[in-house]
Amino acid sequence: MYRSSLLFLLVFASTAAQALTLPLSGIATRVRSHHPMLKAARLAVEEARGRQLGSGRLANPTLETSFQNESRASPRTMMFGIDQSFPITKRLSLEKRLTSQLVTAAELEVLDAERRLIAEARSHAIKIAALEKQRTLRQQQTELAKKLSEFAKSRAEKGELSPLDAAQAQVDAQRLLLEARRLETESISLRGALKPMLGVAPRDSLIISGDLPSLVMPGITPWQQRADYQLAQTKISAAHTDAALAHSKRLQDVSAGFFAAREGQDQPAGNRENTGFIGFRVSIPLPFWNRNQGEIAEKKAAAERQRLEAEALGTQIASEADTARREMQANADLARETRDKLLPLVLEQTAKLEKAYETGQTDLLTVLRAREQRLQLEAAALDAVRDFHLARIRYEAATGSQH
Repeated sequence: MYRSSLLFLLVFASTAAQALTLPLSGIATRVRSHHPMLKAARLAVEEARGRQLGSGRLANPTLETSFQNESRASPRTMMFGIDQSFPITKRLSLEKRLTSQLVTAAELEVLDAERRLIAEARSHAIKIAALEKQRTLRQQQTELAKKLSEFAKSRAEKGELSPLDAAQAQVDAQRLLLEARRLETESISLRGALKPMLGVAPRDSLIISGDLPSLVMPGITPWQQRADYQLAQTKISAAHTDAALAHSKRLQDVSAGFFAAREGQDQPAGNRENTGFIGFRVSIPLPFWNRNQGEIAEKKAAAERQRLEAEALGTQIASEADTARREMQANADLARETRDKLLPLVLEQTAKLEKAYETGQTDLLTVLRAREQRLQLEAAALDAVRDFHLARIRYEAATGSQH
C-alpha cells in the first residue's frame, strides 16, 4: 500500500502543471532559446554549411582499365588509364564564394525569423499586461458600483430612494463584472497563443510579471542593419557570384590523363613476344554550339531582380520605422493628456456628484453616467499606453534593435 501510494505521488508530481513567471524584459531571450520554429530554422544553417564542405572541389579522377585476349588478328592487350578534369576558369573559387554567401544568407534568415517571432511574442505579452491593467480597473469600478448599489438598496428600503435606483445600480455592477470576465477570456486566448512561442506546455500556467514601462521615446536607430535588409544585400552579392559562375561555365573542364598498356603475342616457335607503351592524353571541349548563354542571361536577370527587391525592401522598412515612431509619439501625447488633464477633472466631478447623490441633490443616472465617463477615460489612457508599447515593438522590429 505504501509503495503504490509513493508511486502515485511520483507520477502525479511528474505530470502536474508547472508555472512560468516571466518578466516583459525576458520575452526576447526566452523566444530565442525556446521557440520550436527557431530550433528548426537553425538547422538550415547547418545544411548550408554542409553544402559548403562539398563546394569548390575538383571532380574525382577516373580510372580506366581494359583487357583483350589474344586472337589471330591481335595480341593480348591489358591497358590502364587515369584521367582528371580541371577547370580552366575560376569556377571552383566562385563555387566556394557562393556557398559561403549562402551560409551567411541562412544565418541572416534565422536572425530575421528571430526578429519577427520576438516582435509577435512581445506584442502578445504587452497585450496581456494591458489586459491585466484593464481587469484591475474593472474590479475597482465593480467595488465602487457594489458600494453604490448597497447604498441605494439601503436607502430604498427606508423609502428615501426609488427601488428603481437600487436595481439600476445592481445592473451596473453586474455589467462591470461581465466586462472583467470578457477581458479574462481575451487574456486566456493571448496566453494560449504565447505559450508555444516560449516553449511552455499547454497545461502549464504562464504569468507575465512587471508593469508596463514608462512612455519614453527611444533614440533614432538606423534600420540598415535589420536582418532581412542585410539578407537582401547578401542575396545581391550571391546573385552576382552566381552570374559570374554561370559565365565561367562557358568553357567546360579540360580532361588530362596518363595511360599504359602491355601487349603479348605468341610466336610460331613457341616463344612469346611482350611489348608495352605509355602515353598522355588531353580532352578539350570545343565551345562551338553551347556557350551557356541561356543560364548567363537568367542569372543576370536574377541579380537585377534581387537589387530591385532590396531597394523596395529598404523603402518599406524606412516607412515602417517612421510610421511606428509617429504612432508612438501620438499615443504618448494622448495618454499624457488624458491622465494629466482630463482624468483629474472627471474624478473631481464624479466625487462631487456622488456626494450630491448621497444628499439627494442629484439622481442616480447622472452618477452612473459620470462613472461611465471616468471608466472610459481611464480605459482609453490604458489603451494609449498599450498602443504606445505596441508601436515601440514595431519600431524596434523595423529597425532590428530588439533586446
